[in-house]
Amino acid sequence: MAQTFGQKLLRTKPVTKAGEEGDHGGHGGAALGRTLGLFPLTMIGVGATIGTGIFFTMAEAVPKAGPSVILSFLIAAITAGLTALCYAELAFRIPASGSSYSFAYASVGEFAAFIMAACLLLEYGLAGSATAIGWSDYLNNFLTNAFHWQIPEALRSPMIVAGPNGAEFHPGQFNLPPILLVMLCGFLLIRGTKESATTNAVMVMIKLCILVFFAAIAFSGFDQKNFVPFFNSSDGHTGMAGVAAAAGTVFFSFIGLDTVATAGEEVKNPTRNVPLGILGALAIVTVFYMLVAVAAIGAQPAALFKGQEAGLSVILQNVTGQVWPALILSAGAVISVFSVTLVTIYGQTRILYSISKDGLVPKFFQNIHARTRTPAHNTVVVCIVIGLVAALVDSNFLWDMVSMGTLTAFIVVSIAVPVMRKKDPDAPQGFRVPLGPYFVPGLSIVCCLYIMKDLSSTTFTVFGVWMVVALLVYFLYGLRNSKLN
Repeated sequence: MAQTFGQKLLRTKPVTKAGEEGDHGGHGGAALGRTLGLFPLTMIGVGATIGTGIFFTMAEAVPKAGPSVILSFLIAAITAGLTALCYAELAFRIPASGSSYSFAYASVGEFAAFIMAACLLLEYGLAGSATAIGWSDYLNNFLTNAFHWQIPEALRSPMIVAGPNGAEFHPGQFNLPPILLVMLCGFLLIRGTKESATTNAVMVMIKLCILVFFAAIAFSGFDQKNFVPFFNSSDGHTGMAGVAAAAGTVFFSFIGLDTVATAGEEVKNPTRNVPLGILGALAIVTVFYMLVAVAAIGAQPAALFKGQEAGLSVILQNVTGQVWPALILSAGAVISVFSVTLVTIYGQTRILYSISKDGLVPKFFQNIHARTRTPAHNTVVVCIVIGLVAALVDSNFLWDMVSMGTLTAFIVVSIAVPVMRKKDPDAPQGFRVPLGPYFVPGLSIVCCLYIMKDLSSTTFTVFGVWMVVALLVYFLYGLRNSKLN
């Protein structure tokens, strides 16, 4: 029987199909290989998160909240924790690539799943660009301290920057280092998932050691006066309004939870390892975020964070009066941010791969390299787009957009839990969200909306434009070419 228009929008993929596709193949019978165990999977989650919020966004978030930015990280962590429980249950039920896109497709329908996919593509693409831009700052700081040489200003500055009256254009500027970083990440990802995951795990361990090093030295210059007044915004926010605004800025730091779920088709024993990987990554991330945030605020007055490049390195240099701690931290940050960019691009390519397998975007994006078993064509396109955005656009335009995409994804995942419980009550027993199917998911949605309401009007405008583009793609291509037709 032919499907009506409304039925097409609400059609869902069977749970078994959503969870087992990776074993049966994509375009031309090719399948992603299951090569990831629990430890490298957890490190993918940690690599996608630690580094973003701590290395970069303190300069953006502290001016909004002052010392109370610690509460912003705590609110973001609690919200992410609630959603992590939802991710863990859905990852057990649907161990497929595509993360919340696959979860939405199996629960709330194709149209909502495609909108979710658009949010994820925005989230991962801009996160990759933003982290690559931050890498450029720390690379320049390292070169300055190590060799007394700086990258020329014109080659490390974007063409489109945030000015007092909006966007400003500087045609003579081009941020070159992010292009080089994205090219190297693309090369590793095309070589193979196992190789990329191993490289990432090594870099994550280096990152954690560097952050412990930072905290140890920063605490030696700890001054409790830096926490008074606690709600000390320099951007015009007052009280909890500043905390909420800063929470929206730092929230994208928890994108790593979603990245773990994008690897469902490449994980050994995914029904066990994906939920454990999500929860393990969240625990590690939260501990380190809080440790470094408290140390940074204690070592430097909140007023100094605004506009500070390579901020953690500068803090160490000011605390010790010496260059070598800043040099070590800058070198560690260069390695750390590499891992963040690597796994962010990885997540973007796997989401595109999943959408293409479902017929909603062209088959080009699901082609698998015969030898490396990776979506090579897909990876090349993603790297080109991410690299160009990073080279041309100021990161100030990107942070809140990434948070918007992440929050939307988290809301849909929370909705999917009770839907899947009702739709498939006889599913095999495994990890389940505690306290029933409504309390934790409902609280997660409320927390996401609380953070989302304080994002800027520009963020909502750009997000609206992106959604219009997504709708055009779906109705002009995806609706007709869906494999569920």
